[in-house]
Amino acid sequence: METCRQYYETLGRDAQQRFRFQHISTDEVYGSLGPEGLFTEDTPYAPNSPYSASKASSDHLVRAWQKTYGFPAIITNCSNNYGPYQFPEKLIPLIILNALAGLALPIYGKGENIRDWLHVEDHARALVLVSEEADIGQSYNIGGDGQFTNLEVVELVCQMLDAKNPGGTPHNKLIEFVADRPGHDARYAIDSSKIKTDLGWTPSYHFEAGLAQTIDWFTENQKWWQPIRDAKYDGRRLGAGR
Repeated sequence: METCRQYYETLGRDAQQRFRFQHISTDEVYGSLGPEGLFTEDTPYAPNSPYSASKASSDHLVRAWQKTYGFPAIITNCSNNYGPYQFPEKLIPLIILNALAGLALPIYGKGENIRDWLHVEDHARALVLVSEEADIGQSYNIGGDGQFTNLEVVELVCQMLDAKNPGGTPHNKLIEFVADRPGHDARYAIDSSKIKTDLGWTPSYHFEAGLAQTIDWFTENQKWWQPIRDAKYDGRRLGAGR
């Protein structure tokens, strides 16, 4: 942050007026929700793992630099992203690629953890809008209005792939429940009312339609993901602890 502030101070007045430091964070910083409720921008931070605590600390640092030094920062906290070009370790591309290869589809615990799914294109639109329209010092939650359990997500992927290959063995036969990871929060869900009201943003993708588009993309773009699977990531779920 000090380096960023030093750079900011080298700018002329006009450039400083246009400058924004946009910090892109996550809903993990708020901890875990119970059966009801949504995360708002005023939800107290309560990270439950060292991983999410590191993200929360970065939010606090950005906010502190803005409040103490007037550094022109904005913070956004998003829900789970999905879509084209996502690294194959993440749940949705992992399940798609394992299913295409006839490999096990690993799900942590009983698959009951709930996430709010946000298509990457909707997230990108929101970030551009925030950078252009938001006031300095503001924070915005960005969610996709699509809550599903991990098991429901995997079942949907299986159903969509089955529809592409009617008559084959149902892909859900490949589902395998594995030991849960430490500090695995039960539910995340975003209230995006502020960005909708202040800036006019809304998600354009319903989850099922976005998931179908994502499956099509990974099915048609093996040249992109195969080298990653071959050389960088072998398909194992990460984050299971020591």
